[in-house]
Amino acid sequence: MTVPFDIVIDRAHGGRWTSLRGAGREWLWRRDAPEREKVSPGDAFVDAGGLEECVPTVRGIPDHGDAWSRPWTREGETDVLRCDRFTLTREIRGVGDGAEVDYVLKADAGFRFVWAAHALLDLSEHAGLHTRDGADTRLFPESAPLLDRAWPDGASWVEGNWPAPCGLRLDRFGPDDGTAVGAVVDASHCCVHDQNDRLAFALEADGQPLSIALWRNLGGFPAQHPYRSTGVEPMLGRVFDLTQAGPGDAARVPGSGEVRWRLMLTTNCRCA
Repeated sequence: MTVPFDIVIDRAHGGRWTSLRGAGREWLWRRDAPEREKVSPGDAFVDAGGLEECVPTVRGIPDHGDAWSRPWTREGETDVLRCDRFTLTREIRGVGDGAEVDYVLKADAGFRFVWAAHALLDLSEHAGLHTRDGADTRLFPESAPLLDRAWPDGASWVEGNWPAPCGLRLDRFGPDDGTAVGAVVDASHCCVHDQNDRLAFALEADGQPLSIALWRNLGGFPAQHPYRSTGVEPMLGRVFDLTQAGPGDAARVPGSGEVRWRLMLTTNCRCA
């Protein structure tokens, strides 16, 4: 029998998911970061692992968005985050084969944002990521030394096709090699395979750009004290940094004043 995930949330410290257990294993990677207990909006990002709700940007200012450094409140069955320019609500519920999360962001019409479920996963070097073959995939400047072509002057990103955009194979996480690469794939679902275990993500939103972001840090980041962290991130938007978003690269609040989307997770493989 399949049972829903056991999800633990730390609402007082950014609404971060600190545990995602399913099919007999813990999926989220975490690290000791006691300084996270005392952060305030505007502080430098403190990486404690887990799943961060990154909004209204991932990279840029504020680094990893506004949510991670602010407390969330609980109102009935809903988690609520209030920021200066927007309010985000989140309702998590177990379903027969996993979990569903419904989000609503309310803001003035025309407000643009990027959101990512920035899930850092505890994966072996044998793990792989499966998504749509041939999907357009954006690579960012940290990948430049690893590509089969020169990086164009002044480019914020280059594009290729999954699973090996510009000659860089991304569908395997592999052992530590001192590299760190971020990518954004034009896809709305993916499945992580780690030996016999599976974790599938899917994202739904009407009229908004849907992506799967990848963070494959194999001991290449940060520069002074690098560590391994591997992220799979369902995303609204097509860039990490909101300031680099062109037309269609960010979510946009319509005249109704709200954007709704749903994140779905399951331990059942849906690659077929």
